[in-house]
Amino acid sequence: MISLDVDAILRAQGADPSRIRARSPRLVTIAERARREGSPLIAPAVASRRLVVTELTHRALIFSTGERLSAPLIAHECAAATELVVLVATIGAALEDASAHAMRDDPAFALALDGLGTAAVESLANAERARLAGEMSALSSFAGPALSPGMDGWPLEPGQREIFALLSGNELPVRLLESGMMHPRKSLSFVIGLGPAMNARASHCDHCGSRERCRHRRAG
Repeated sequence: MISLDVDAILRAQGADPSRIRARSPRLVTIAERARREGSPLIAPAVASRRLVVTELTHRALIFSTGERLSAPLIAHECAAATELVVLVATIGAALEDASAHAMRDDPAFALALDGLGTAAVESLANAERARLAGEMSALSSFAGPALSPGMDGWPLEPGQREIFALLSGNELPVRLLESGMMHPRKSLSFVIGLGPAMNARASHCDHCGSRERCRHRRAG
């Protein structure tokens, strides 16, 4: 069960909750309505695969299966990984369908539903990383940051294709489109390196293309 507050929805819309509360209380009311009506539409699902790393090159991790994941970002950030977990997480299509339907008559509410969806899928991904970090901690080991195609050093389309190829044996709750985007749209694909020498303090924000202009990052 994913539980989110109104501030999370406002942040997912790119807003500062404290400013919105002071200047636009109506938007807070709309976000609360989105949380109340939209939360039952969230259907979280995760597909994952855990791979043993056997070799590192300057551009790729090679696994015990003979498969590989190729990107400078992965080779650099997961150089210390002994294992790599590949994941796709989604909250399903019902919430984004409701947002699209509401856009015709109530755009503000539609945008709040969209913000709820963004916050929910990010919360789901964060929960998966926290679960893996807890599992590793019990083994005196560590989980690195969640890294996704589209971050600096990992082009979107080839990255998405590689992730979905690695998960091809799973029954996936998400479909990869020709564009490299996913359906349902409120989905995330990512990898997490595991191992005794992984940097548990590293942040995925360090590799986000919006990091220099992100108000949330600047605010800590």
